Amino acid sequence: MLHLTSHIPHHTSIKNIIFDFGGVICDLDIRRTIEKFKEFGLPKAEFSGTPEERNRQFELLVSHYETGFITSQQFRDKIRNHYQVPPSDAAINDAWNALLVGIPEPRIRLLESIRDTYRIFLLSNSNEIHYLKYREDLHQQYGYRNFDALFENVYFSYRLHLRKPDPAIFKLVLKENKLDPAKTLFIDDTLIHVEAARELGITGYHLREGEDLTMLFEKP
Repeated sequence: MLHLTSHIPHHTSIKNIIFDFGGVICDLDIRRTIEKFKEFGLPKAEFSGTPEERNRQFELLVSHYETGFITSQQFRDKIRNHYQVPPSDAAINDAWNALLVGIPEPRIRLLESIRDTYRIFLLSNSNEIHYLKYREDLHQQYGYRNFDALFENVYFSYRLHLRKPDPAIFKLVLKENKLDPAKTLFIDDTLIHVEAARELGITGYHLREGEDLTMLFEKP
């Protein structure tokens, strides 16, 4: 049986753990998606602004998609319309999913080993295309048909029309599951998300580059 290590603040009082997904449970590499998008060729003339302008436009598009205010088809159509030679739906899905490196087995085994000790939850800024891909991978690799089989409850931003670091998404998880913030740990690889959780009295742990989730637990 595994427990939180002593370098986690308030580790002895923690009864509930909320996990981020990308960068915590699933490894990510955004460079893979960037390279795939380059294969689509040149953008249309009206999209030839500065790199900073293009990045802001794309971040806004992703924000709308991750909060469920546009559909997967609308997301693909927006990307397709960007290029002189429009890529297919399949090509866009493939490029968008390229950043999902995979879920290492030790992390799945960790979740299996702690769910009788802690109440565990998943809270992810995500979108439908990514969700369908890593649900498929989870089933093929580990036999789980969905994330509900691993966690007590799962929360994906695109279903909620909310995303981290909005305090409302944390409050929703706390309220729905009757969680005491003082007995709850939130683990995320994005510092601003961790800080938002801390503002609500949740113990936040920022998983830094080079750290692995499994390092936070040990046998007593």
